[in-house]
Amino acid sequence: MSEKLIVEVSDHIMTITFNRPEMYNPLDPESYFQLAQAMYRLQHDDELRVAVVQANGKHFSSGLELDKWAPIFANGEYPDMPPEHLDPYGNKGEVLTKPVIMAVQGICYTSGLELLLNTDIRIATPEARFAQLEVQRGIYPCGGGTVRLPREIGWSNAQRYILTGDEFSAQQALDWGMVQELVERDQLHEHARSIAKKIAKAAPLGVQAALRSAKTCRVHGQEAALKTLFTDLPKVMKSQDAQEGIRSFIERREAKFTGK
Repeated sequence: MSEKLIVEVSDHIMTITFNRPEMYNPLDPESYFQLAQAMYRLQHDDELRVAVVQANGKHFSSGLELDKWAPIFANGEYPDMPPEHLDPYGNKGEVLTKPVIMAVQGICYTSGLELLLNTDIRIATPEARFAQLEVQRGIYPCGGGTVRLPREIGWSNAQRYILTGDEFSAQQALDWGMVQELVERDQLHEHARSIAKKIAKAAPLGVQAALRSAKTCRVHGQEAALKTLFTDLPKVMKSQDAQEGIRSFIERREAKFTGK
């Protein structure tokens, strides 16, 4: 992968770093498909348990690099996912069932915000700013913003900012529950990784089953989720990790999970 997007793996954690700080980390088509490749790897590599998405520089992302995307938008179609790619916006194809943590500083606009809306744990710096600017560019939020932002911050709050393209603050995002914590810039990446380490130490089958159940409820509703609540139960409860979890509790020691 190019240096536009840095992917690092250690201790069962994938770290994805946007690395075009001089341009406020815009997402061009090349970066988008590289991100989709990384998400596919996260989903299908049994050694990987959680991901952190972050960015170098003063800002997280200014959004799509529109001049590079214009020929694609002109077709009026969402990009097809090639083999071994997974849409990071969760709008098409396979659904990611491993946790993603997002750490945001500075501006997080358009596609950056839509990426955040498809992650599971979000932290931001106090000065972070968010916006869906698309209507100011003659388009609309086609990365899922119109679907997920109302669910995250409430219908009227979402329309206030989607229909104007105005910014809203990190404190507003925290008050609405769109982000869970505000962290100072010099602690942001390390704090995100500390959360990832806790998830990576947990039983992978249990984490993935819990996230899959929660996503089923979020997408298909409570009734559908309750019908499938115990789909993963036999695999999880009969796993070696479940036995290890019980043994470690009895022996008063830290569990060591293998994902089996």
